[in-house]
Amino acid sequence: MKKQLLIMLAACQFFSVSVLHAQGFLNRIKQKAGNVAEKVVDKKTDELINGKRKGNGGNTDNAGTDGAVDDGSYDSPPGSSSSATRRNKPANKGGAGLITSAPDVNEKLGAAESAFNASNFGEARGALQQAMLGVEMEIGKSLLKSLPESVSGLPNQADADKVTSAGYGWNGLTIYREYLKDDKQLTVTIANNSLLMSSYNAIIAASGFAQSSSDQKWKQIKIKGLKGIAEYDEGSGYKVTVPLGQTSLVVWEGVNFDNEQDLLVAINAFDVDGIKKTLGEN
Repeated sequence: MKKQLLIMLAACQFFSVSVLHAQGFLNRIKQKAGNVAEKVVDKKTDELINGKRKGNGGNTDNAGTDGAVDDGSYDSPPGSSSSATRRNKPANKGGAGLITSAPDVNEKLGAAESAFNASNFGEARGALQQAMLGVEMEIGKSLLKSLPESVSGLPNQADADKVTSAGYGWNGLTIYREYLKDDKQLTVTIANNSLLMSSYNAIIAASGFAQSSSDQKWKQIKIKGLKGIAEYDEGSGYKVTVPLGQTSLVVWEGVNFDNEQDLLVAINAFDVDGIKKTLGEN
């Protein structure tokens, strides 16, 4: 009986070892298969990303593990902008660009009225938005014409003049002009934007903006009777922000001005009251 137990125990032990060996062998096979699969996936991914297909070899810089090279034959899916599909497309060497003239206000108002009378309210709203965009663009052009052509010996950089409008209410009109000579620069930005005004009011009302006799980077200031904020940063220079009313403000930024007084002389060359009137601010 004892002998039979020993034989059975030995058989079980042999069976367990065999199972372990078999499991180890299967695990090695699975691992090897996984490695092969990973290589295949890596290769396919590389082909998709880099456009590599099998070629005739010889290009070791772009070759894959099987000698695949970039021969430009990879076809990207429709709508793809990969370099492979654009390789034979000629480069654009000219063109007049887009027409940037403002919408005709009277035309858009007429279209809005016609659409409204026809109960096509969506078309009416769109035409009114275009009419408003046209009005704002004309306001911006008028303001640019009213600004000085040179300030403190700095000529206007006409190619930098810009008028931007969102065309949705009086909340997105921005006029920009730049004056520059050598490394001295003055920029002026006129913004008819209630969001910017809200940010300004929040800053001016913050307790951290109390006047201090110590070295500080900002202070309250008056420009032609209007309250504003003057700031200075060693890296960017001077900045003066002045609200013009409920929704408008003007920002001057000066680089390489000698001092605050030098900047104020330049700012006083602007007709702030005229800017307010053009924007309809009281």
